[in-house]
Amino acid sequence: MSRLRVLHLTGSAQDRFHRDLSRLYARDCLAATADPTRYEFQIAYITPDRQWRFPLSLSDQDIATAETLDLSEAIALIQSLRIDVVIPQMFCLAGMTLYRNLFDLLGIPYVGNAGEVMALTARKDRAKAIAAGAGVKVPYGELLKTSNSPTLRPPVVIKPSSADNSLGVSLVSDEHQYTAALQTAFSYADTVLVEEYIEPGREVRCGLVEKEGELIGLPLEEYPVDAKNHPIRSYGDKLERSESGDLALTPKGINKSWIVDPSDSITPVVQAAAKQCHQALGCRHYSLFDFRIDPQGNPYFLEAGLYCSFSPRSVIAEMAKSAGLSLNELLAMTLKAALRP
Repeated sequence: MSRLRVLHLTGSAQDRFHRDLSRLYARDCLAATADPTRYEFQIAYITPDRQWRFPLSLSDQDIATAETLDLSEAIALIQSLRIDVVIPQMFCLAGMTLYRNLFDLLGIPYVGNAGEVMALTARKDRAKAIAAGAGVKVPYGELLKTSNSPTLRPPVVIKPSSADNSLGVSLVSDEHQYTAALQTAFSYADTVLVEEYIEPGREVRCGLVEKEGELIGLPLEEYPVDAKNHPIRSYGDKLERSESGDLALTPKGINKSWIVDPSDSITPVVQAAAKQCHQALGCRHYSLFDFRIDPQGNPYFLEAGLYCSFSPRSVIAEMAKSAGLSLNELLAMTLKAALRP
């Protein structure tokens, strides 16, 4: 049996943060899923100057010594490598859209959602509108440009319409907090969502994977929220930088997140809503959705996070593990879905 030639598409054409985030997850994936009997891994590493490198690993030394190529040179090299399938590991907007579209043009399949679906869900307001149209509850909100003023009265949640990892997200409890919160959100995007604050309740993520064409709901992951001390999740709940400046995932623990018992009555309700979102948004292979559960047990769709790096610390990988599906089984299953005609 011949080995699959798999290209890991890493780095960022946008900025250092997204470059380091990609490298963080991709490095974990490469170490955890290496299997020379099944896969031949190649790495494409893109930097904010939009140059390409094809290092032997994602170590500082291998990146520094790799030859720098422009787009046309990179395409020629990729074609010469006869890549079977790509695992996109880029989290910047261009990486999730334009670079995926490039592989569509080259006729090389890739794992995960298509570039146009990623572009759609990168805009939280558009993803919300489609979810609402499919019958899923969403928080009431309004989309603002810098020239607009909010009309909703606090408490509200303010978030950039196109940023991830809770960057620029604020809870406004008093109208005097509006100005600072809007300035922060507008520093990350040209448009900002102002949404009604859904009192917790609970906050969960729901992952879905396709297995032999069937959409499977994975166990939910829950995050601690309470109206008094921790009303919303913030950037600090997810990522941090070390003293040396390296980006790292915030350590997890029972006080940070946990897998919900599959027998919990909220599980089938959230999974049903997630499947509606998956189908309405045109997702494929896998998907991940955030929900806020109000005190009455009603799930409200917050946003879609349609990526999986196949790092052991990826949320979908952790959910799959709790369901008895190993990381290597998850990867093999998803590669098979990507290669299906």
